[in-house]
Amino acid sequence: MNDNALNANVGLKLRGLRLARNIKQADAAKDLGVSPAYLNLIEKGKRVMPFPLLWKALRYFDQDPEQFMSTLGEGRVDEALAKLLDEPLLKSLDIDPESLQSLSAEPKLAGTVAALFNLYKNTRTQLENVLAQLNVEERTRAQGGAGNGTVPGVRFDYSPFDEVSDFLETHRNYFPEIEEQAEELRRDVSLERQLTSGQLVQLLEKRFGYRVLFDTAPSGSSVVRRLDPEEQTLTLSPDLTEQPLKFQIAASIGLLMLDREKLVERILGAGRMRHAETQRLIKVNLANYFAGALMLPYGDFFKEVQRTRYDVELLSSIFGSTYETVAHRLCNLSDPKRPGIPFHFLRSDIAGNISKRYSGTGIRFATGGGSCGKWAVHLAFLNPSQLTRQYSMMPDGTTYFCFAKVQLQPIEGSIVKGTAYSIGLGTHAENAKFLAYGLPTNDLRKDAIPSGISCRFCERTDCNQRAAASYRFAFAFDEYTKKDCFFSPLLGYEQGDKQERHHGHQSHHGGSTAGAHAATGNGTPLPPGVNATDGSEKHDSLDKAARRRKGGEA
Repeated sequence: MNDNALNANVGLKLRGLRLARNIKQADAAKDLGVSPAYLNLIEKGKRVMPFPLLWKALRYFDQDPEQFMSTLGEGRVDEALAKLLDEPLLKSLDIDPESLQSLSAEPKLAGTVAALFNLYKNTRTQLENVLAQLNVEERTRAQGGAGNGTVPGVRFDYSPFDEVSDFLETHRNYFPEIEEQAEELRRDVSLERQLTSGQLVQLLEKRFGYRVLFDTAPSGSSVVRRLDPEEQTLTLSPDLTEQPLKFQIAASIGLLMLDREKLVERILGAGRMRHAETQRLIKVNLANYFAGALMLPYGDFFKEVQRTRYDVELLSSIFGSTYETVAHRLCNLSDPKRPGIPFHFLRSDIAGNISKRYSGTGIRFATGGGSCGKWAVHLAFLNPSQLTRQYSMMPDGTTYFCFAKVQLQPIEGSIVKGTAYSIGLGTHAENAKFLAYGLPTNDLRKDAIPSGISCRFCERTDCNQRAAASYRFAFAFDEYTKKDCFFSPLLGYEQGDKQERHHGHQSHHGGSTAGAHAATGNGTPLPPGVNATDGSEKHDSLDKAARRRKGGEA
C-alpha cells in the first residue's frame, strides 16, 4: 500500500470510529488537542497522521493499537457499494475500490448512493421495456396508415445514431466545404495519390504543430488513438497496420480542420438536434469524411471509379486504402457536376448486427431488430474469400443489385480475438450494367432473391428463412398444417379443415364468398390480394389430406 493509500485508510478508519461513537468532529478535535479543520483533513486522507497523535486517538477511541494497525491493509468497502463494482455503468465511469472505500466511511451516503443507483437501474429497465412496447405499437400503426396518408407518429426508438443517418441522407452524404478543405490541403503540401503514414505524420507536425507518439494502451483498454489538444499530441497504438494507421491520422487532421474552420457549426447552421449526443457524433462522421476526402480526392477518385467501373478491390489497390474506406467513399459521389451511381452501404458482423448503414438508394433499414437473412451482406460470410453478388427484390417490387465482401482482421492469428465484418453495397438493379461486378440477367423477376426489411415487418407470406412472425399478419396456427417455416403466416385457403367448415357454414345460410373479405381460419383479415376462397389445384393435395382426416374424400 502506498503512502497516500495508507493515509487515506488511517483517516477513514478513525472517522468510522468517531461516527460509530456518535462523536462530533469538533468535540473530537478539542479532546485530541487539534483544530477541527486539521482533523477533517486527516479523516479525508489529505494529511499525514503523526504517530503521537495517532496513539492518543486510539486511546481516545479505546482501540487496541496492534489490532488497529493490522487492519490498515484491509480495504473495507460497504457491501452494497461493493456489489456495484461489477455494474457496467460504474466500470465505464472508472470508479475504483479506493473511491468506494472513501464513500464507505459515510454510512448514510453509501446507502443513499447504492439505493439511487439501483433505483436508476430499475427505472432504466422499465423505461426500455415501455419504449420497446410503444415503438412496436407505433410502427404497427405507421405501417397500417402508410397506404391511407396517415402521418407517422413519433419514433420512440429514434437514437442519436438514427439522427446522424438521417442527417447524412438529407445531405446525400456530400459536403462540398469539406471536399474543398481536403483538396486545398493536398494542393498546399503537394501530396501524392497514394499517401503514406509518414507523410501524414509530417503534415500533422508541420502544419498543426502536433507531436505524434506511439504507445500501448493500458491493459484491458482497446484505445487506438487519442488526440490531446492541450498537450498538442496524437498518441497512436503501435499495433495499427499501415492502412488503418493512415486513416486514424487523417481523421485526426480532420478533427483539427473542423475545429479550426468551425465547419461543424457552418454545416449544421441553426438546425436543432433531438439528442444532445448527435452533434458530437456528426463531428466524428465529418472527420471520417475528411479522412476519405484527403486520402481519396474527389476528382482523381471519380476518374478512376469511371475507368474501373466501380471495382472496389481494384480501387483499393490503386489508392492504397482499405475495401471499407473505398466503399464509404463511393457513397460520397453526389457532386451535381460529377455524380456517381447512388449506393446504399451496410456493415454487418457475423451475428447479423449492422454497425454502419447509409441509404443512398431509398432503401429502408430495420430499426431495433435484425435485418433480412436473405441480404448479400449476411450471405457473404458463407464464402468469405469471394465476392457475394445478387439481385434482391423487395415486397413492393423494387429491385436492387447488391454485392458484399468479408473483411477479416485477426489478432495474434485469431479471428475470434480480432474482427470479421461484411461490407455490403447496393444500387438499383438497372445500374448493375455499369458495374464491373454486375450480373447478367434475362429475367430479373426470376433471378432476383425475394427479400424484405426485417422479419417483423415483412409482407411476404412464404419465406423459408423467417426468424420471427410478422406484425403484419395475425399468427394463425394449425397443428395439422405446417409450412416450410413455422413463422410464415398460415393463410385461410391453406387451412383445410377450417376452410371446409367455413364453406359449409356459408352454404348452409345460402351465403356467398364472392366480394367478402378474405380471412384466416380465425376470422382475421388476410393481406390484400390473398383470396380465402381460391381453390387452385396447386393446393388441392393439402385440402384432400385434410378431408381424409374427416373420413374420406368428398
